[in-house]
Amino acid sequence: MNGLRLILCNVLLTITVLAEAASPEAVYADKGMVTSRSELASMAGVEMLRRGGNAIDAAVATGFALAVTYPSAGNIGGGGFAVIRLEDGRVLTLDHREKAPMAAHRDMYLDESGNVIRGLSTDSHRAAGVPGSVDGLLTMLEAHGSLPRKTVMAPAISLARHGFPLSFDLARQLRGVLPAMARYPASVEKFSSRGEPFEAGEVWRQPDLARTLQRVARHGRAGFYAGKVGELIVAEMRRGGGDITLADLAAYESVWRPPVSGTYRGYEIWAMGPPSSGGVLVIAMLNMLEPFDLGAMGWGSADVIHHMVEAERRAYADRAEYLGDPDFFEVPVETLISKEYARHRFADFDPARASSSEQIGPRLADYGQESRETTHFSVMDADGVMVALTTTLNSGYGNKIVVPGTGILLNNEMNDFSVKPDTPNQYQLIGREANAIEPGKRMLSSMSPTIVTRNGEPFLATGSPGGSTIITTTLQVIINVIDHDMGIDDAVALPRFHHQWRPDQIRHDPYAISPDTEARLRRMGHDNISEIRWGRGIGDANSIMVKDGVIHGMKDPRNEGGAIAY
Repeated sequence: MNGLRLILCNVLLTITVLAEAASPEAVYADKGMVTSRSELASMAGVEMLRRGGNAIDAAVATGFALAVTYPSAGNIGGGGFAVIRLEDGRVLTLDHREKAPMAAHRDMYLDESGNVIRGLSTDSHRAAGVPGSVDGLLTMLEAHGSLPRKTVMAPAISLARHGFPLSFDLARQLRGVLPAMARYPASVEKFSSRGEPFEAGEVWRQPDLARTLQRVARHGRAGFYAGKVGELIVAEMRRGGGDITLADLAAYESVWRPPVSGTYRGYEIWAMGPPSSGGVLVIAMLNMLEPFDLGAMGWGSADVIHHMVEAERRAYADRAEYLGDPDFFEVPVETLISKEYARHRFADFDPARASSSEQIGPRLADYGQESRETTHFSVMDADGVMVALTTTLNSGYGNKIVVPGTGILLNNEMNDFSVKPDTPNQYQLIGREANAIEPGKRMLSSMSPTIVTRNGEPFLATGSPGGSTIITTTLQVIINVIDHDMGIDDAVALPRFHHQWRPDQIRHDPYAISPDTEARLRRMGHDNISEIRWGRGIGDANSIMVKDGVIHGMKDPRNEGGAIAY
């Protein structure tokens, strides 16, 4: 199938499945499923399943396609994490998080007085870490995929070369971000029509990105980290005062790490370990909550919210002190995810009264031992292979800088380091020594791709974007399914709430907390409760669940996207 025919088929398929994908009911399949933030990206993945590929092939095709169809977070200039369950039941995790350039240093974002220089870690060339997405996707494919690289990348290349009609939502996004890109001619060229905002329905083509993807398809990682593309990235760094060099690009490599794992009410939880904080915190919070009958308390009740907020408060306090890149800092993972530590950590929990975040700090010493513009997608095939993958540029559209001649949008992940101890980042997350900037180090993340099994068999793949709310979104999907016995549609669609230790505040979706529930929570001492004022809600938990042998896929209704069945 040539590129033009492929894109025409994709557009027709979009029209055919859009009503189903946007439905509040889950989508059902017996052979395979891809659910992501973009219908076209999900279709790219399903096309691989139809060609006889496995879930790894589908995930890689989806990942590359998202770089074309969902550019605020899908990327080849950022990084991410993948949790993979293989056909034989083994669970693997791949860390393809960005790394600090070798020129990076602890105080690089501080002025002579030790104060943080506003915008330097978010809106400049120096905000970019060494990208990991391309290496990560190719590493997955080479290790466990079954289809050729050129086949898997063909949909993304075609979408970039021939274009696709812009939805109202994506056209609105591009219009909104354009002023922030005004300083960068290559960004304006890519994301506008000669400086004018695109309109919904216009066909958006990305020829530079198509050529970059073609080089990767032809040459593998060398098509990105070396040669013409690598040289163009470094030339842009030099032009803008950035730090990434050819040596940084050449040295980048993904890392297979052991998953963090735990159990919850008879289910096995498999998640990403450091430098992601998500897996550790999800398991730690589940451990704190396991002794309590959340199901009997009722979804949305003050008691359930209180119990979960108090677990979140304690887990996020530990995150600030103990979580970082394990290649640079000794992270006490086994202790933090142990049920014994959870009992110790929750020993001062009062079922009738809120704790104070000023008084709840890290506790290992007395124990004696991430815009919210990220994106998550889930994939499963007929053989039980599952992939939960979360990827990001950090802020929406990263640092807003497109590398001329490549179509690559750069990340601003350096802001995820602790640029100064106890100084909140853009998501108000606190960090300390464990996450201090060092050359070659990977910055701490909240990304939480998670797979749940039951007696070793596939049950759930989930995760979310959302900065600091990623972890609590993932937690709520798991609890909704296990404790509240929900189908994946309700588990994903119902409103959510969030607490992260500091600021000491419960934030929530509209309708997540009723007025009488809020009144009771305030009587318990939860004084700071507010409805969110950004986007369409907390998270975007594109998830897959297996029930009675049937694959159930759910695209989070908060945003566009597609759960596409095969």
